[in-house]
Amino acid sequence: MEQLNSSVVTSNISSSPGHPPPASWDSRGLVPSLVLSFCFLLGVPGNIAVIILRPNWENMSSLSQILMLNLAISDVLCLITLPLWVYALLNGWIFGLVACKLLSFLIYCSIYGSMLTVSVLSIQRYLQVVRLQKFFDQRGRRRLVALLWLVAMSLSISALVVRQLKTDQNWTSCLPHYSSEAQQVAVQLTETVVGSVSIAVVALSYIGLYRKVNQAAFFNNPQTTRLVTSIILTYFVLWMPHHIINVLGVAAFSLKNERLMKFSEDASNIAGALTFVNSCVDPLLYAFASRNLCTLCQKREH
Repeated sequence: MEQLNSSVVTSNISSSPGHPPPASWDSRGLVPSLVLSFCFLLGVPGNIAVIILRPNWENMSSLSQILMLNLAISDVLCLITLPLWVYALLNGWIFGLVACKLLSFLIYCSIYGSMLTVSVLSIQRYLQVVRLQKFFDQRGRRRLVALLWLVAMSLSISALVVRQLKTDQNWTSCLPHYSSEAQQVAVQLTETVVGSVSIAVVALSYIGLYRKVNQAAFFNNPQTTRLVTSIILTYFVLWMPHHIINVLGVAAFSLKNERLMKFSEDASNIAGALTFVNSCVDPLLYAFASRNLCTLCQKREH
C-alpha cells in the first residue's frame, strides 16, 4: 500500500495554478482515476446494501455474520475516501497535512481490516465445513473483531509517520517521506509480507475446503466449485500485481536501478488501483459463498 498511496492515490505531476494539469490526464493519472471512480460508484452502494439487507445470512453462524458485517464496513471505509484521492490524482493535494496523514491512516486501516477479515473468514469456513467446529461465544466474537482492528491500526501507524506533503512546481502531493533507506525497505516489506501471508491463507483454506468436500458423496455442485475458485482467483489476481510491483520497487531502491524504479512507479498506478476493485466484489462473492457453504454444513450435519 505504500506504492498504492504514493502513486495511485496521489500523483507527483507538476502543473501551474489556475491551469489544468495536462500531464495528469495521461494513462498514469487518468486510468487509475477511472478505476477508482468505478470502485466508488459500484462498491459503496454494494457494501451498504450488504450491511442493510444482509443477504442469505439467515443460515450463517454468528461468527460468519459478524465477520461479513466487519468486511462490508471495512470496505465502505476504504471506498468512501476515493473521491478525495481521485481529485488529488487530477488536481493535486489541497487538503493539508493533517488530512493527508489521517486519510492515509484510515485507508490503510480499512484495507488491512478487510484483508485480515477475509483471512479469518477463510479459516473459519474451513474449520466449520470440514471439521464441523464451532467456536467463540458472543464475547469471544467481539474480542476477535476488536483484535482484528487493533492489528490493522498497528500496521497502519507507518502512514502517520511517513506521510508528508511534497510540492513540485506548485503541484502538491501527499506522499511517503522516509527518513532512511532502511525505513522504506522495512515499511514496504512489512506490507508485502502481510499481504502475501493473507493471500496464502485464503488460497490454502479454500483449496483445502474444495479438496475435502469434493471427496464427500453429497458434493456435486458445479456452482459452488466455480464460486470457491472465483474467490481464490479474484483475491490472487487483484492483489498479486501490487505486491510484485512493491517488491520490484524495494529491489530497485536497494540496487539503485533507476530504470527498474521508473517501471515500478509507472506500473504501481494500475496495480494499486486494482486492489480497490477487491473491495467492490467482496460483498458479492462472500454473500454467495456464505449461502452455498452453509448449505454444505447443513448437509454434512445430517
